[in-house]
Amino acid sequence: MTVTESSSGRPDHRGGLWRHADFRRLWVGETVSQFGTMVSQLALPLVAILALHASTWQVGVLAACETAAFVAVGLPAGAWVERMRFRRVLIINDLVRAALLAWVPVAHLLGVLTIEQLYVIALATGVSTVFFDVAYQSYLPQLIDRELLVEGNAKLQASESLSQIAGPGLGGALIQALTAPYAVLVDAVSFLWSAACVTRIEVRPPRPERSPDPNLLREIRDGLRFVLGHRILRAIAMCTSTANLFGSVISAVFYVLLARELRLSPGVIGLLTSTAAVGGLIGALVAGRFAAKVGQGPAIWIAIAVAGPCALVTPFVKRDWTLGLLAVAQIAMWMGIVIYNINQVSFRQALCPPGLLGRMNATMRFLVWGTLPFGALTGGLLGSTIGVRATLLAGAVGQSLTFLPVFLSPLRRMRELPSHAGSAGDKYPTAGPSSPNEL
Repeated sequence: MTVTESSSGRPDHRGGLWRHADFRRLWVGETVSQFGTMVSQLALPLVAILALHASTWQVGVLAACETAAFVAVGLPAGAWVERMRFRRVLIINDLVRAALLAWVPVAHLLGVLTIEQLYVIALATGVSTVFFDVAYQSYLPQLIDRELLVEGNAKLQASESLSQIAGPGLGGALIQALTAPYAVLVDAVSFLWSAACVTRIEVRPPRPERSPDPNLLREIRDGLRFVLGHRILRAIAMCTSTANLFGSVISAVFYVLLARELRLSPGVIGLLTSTAAVGGLIGALVAGRFAAKVGQGPAIWIAIAVAGPCALVTPFVKRDWTLGLLAVAQIAMWMGIVIYNINQVSFRQALCPPGLLGRMNATMRFLVWGTLPFGALTGGLLGSTIGVRATLLAGAVGQSLTFLPVFLSPLRRMRELPSHAGSAGDKYPTAGPSSPNEL
């Protein structure tokens, strides 16, 4: 089993993770960081649109830069992170992101901020996020028992949803009061807070064992073989990657629609985004019970099947009552997305052998987030040629079909999913033992 003891010993399962001091530190740090991130996710595109007067294509390029790192370093990041202490990776990359984002208000104050600088900051922050996310998802199973993973992921997802509710509203208010460049500073401070919380975690898993014959390409291949050789993981990767592709097409022009075509204020945009994120909180609260009711497999495909078609509302929104309809549609969409994410991520963490967690997470991130920059570039290109609304419609149609890979997989009939401690080792293919810590 994984390392779970803290200074007070193993957590009492009757109290769940509320009694787990180290999980609370991780949870609090990530919650504050998520609030800051929600502010900058609204502020950065508005810096480009309002302060730098960027074109639709340039906004699309900026969105692509934010996620390009998952293509560039997504696969090797898993092998590299597995050679490091996960906790140290989290702290270092929190500090790096804080420094990068702090440059935005400084450069604006000095009058030297350009769209090219935003591209570089987005790219570098993305690289740091890749390493943080791989270590973060791999650290959680070391911190808590595997039977508590759904609860842990649900709590972390609830915090993210709360930040999506309050963060954009706070961001909109800060942007109106301080202007967009200075609002980004809030995110920089939140990363410092996160680093401080992670530093206080007492569980210190041992340094990962090093292979006597380390080979980066072989380790990457093992991660790919584990994910692509497993029918359920392969279906989840296909579903999530296509959902992210079309979702990125929509995201690339979404704020252009709200800020430029509908001429909504930053405060209204933030409030609209916050209201829509209520669905994410609802999803986080009901994900476990929903899976218990319909089964773990059906919970995954039903949730994403409901979420996709909700995007069809966005292309037809005007500056009238349809803004309320957009908020309702996004509540339903995010509820489905969060239920899907909690259940599929918890399944992946429980299924994977401990020695492959970093590479499995990195491989999945490469496959499912690697489509984001291509979607953003496509959205920016289509938005500048066929128009913003036509681009939103194309993305929404694609989103509606993304559930098919998981619907056509064994998940459709599986009430209980396999885990590493159970049947995964025999029934499903795994990577070969290329290093001592894989078994």
